[in-house]
Amino acid sequence: MLRITTLAVLLIVSLPAFANQKLIALTFDDGPRPYVLFSNDGKPGLISVLDQNNIHATFFVMGWRLTPHTWGEGRYEKNIGITCIDAAKALMKRGDEIEDHTYSHMQLQAAEKQKGEAWVIGDVDRGAQMIQSVSGARPKYVRPPDWILPDDARHDLEQRGYQILTIKGPAPMPLRDVNSLDYLCAGTRPVHCPKPSLADSVLKQIEQRERQGVYTHILAFHELTTTTAMLPDFIKQLKSRGYRFVTVSEYMKLVDNGTMLAQRSTLKLRHVSSASSLH
Repeated sequence: MLRITTLAVLLIVSLPAFANQKLIALTFDDGPRPYVLFSNDGKPGLISVLDQNNIHATFFVMGWRLTPHTWGEGRYEKNIGITCIDAAKALMKRGDEIEDHTYSHMQLQAAEKQKGEAWVIGDVDRGAQMIQSVSGARPKYVRPPDWILPDDARHDLEQRGYQILTIKGPAPMPLRDVNSLDYLCAGTRPVHCPKPSLADSVLKQIEQRERQGVYTHILAFHELTTTTAMLPDFIKQLKSRGYRFVTVSEYMKLVDNGTMLAQRSTLKLRHVSSASSLH
């Protein structure tokens, strides 16, 4: 018994520093959308909200938006006289990260069936090239549209150095994205927006993870005016609960390696306990 207790104490002490931290990585998909990022119609833009809260975020952008003179989709978005490239540069200037959400934003499993795996790899690479042309650096992280990616393409993209964000196992819980479902709240009369509110819905997901001992979360939002409007109070609530905001790169440095260490420590403790019980 003494042997088990001593080893347990040693293993707990050896757990990584992140285990005592409460971290949030705010991420936003489908941009850059200048009309969301910048003040519009007298309402604060997303950049303003982040500035006011001293938060750096991570933006998973579509490569096609980073073509010259592009400002967005004419059917749904307002041209405020700022291109997507200029918006991306503004994000990088303030310390935000720009990562890969593919070039086309096609659902990649369907795309592989129609066009083959090489096209899927090319779509991710093309998105990365567009980001590099603006930032000067190749993105490391990829969030596939709807988190859907065939296993063969996932393996090959990882071999090329990309880290794929996911929403499910076998990735450990801290490395699984939290789907905010904020796209269900877009528009003037959303029908399926989570009740009682989007903020309450995301907080409930966080609380469910906390009950499993997880206090680090990557939150997946979209560049939407409705999301921007809910963020100030949402951020305030998270800060009041002791959460600190980081970029995805910072998050991975603190959590990814730490998660592996914690898992190895847990497995080692179980092994020692089992072995000792035989004596």
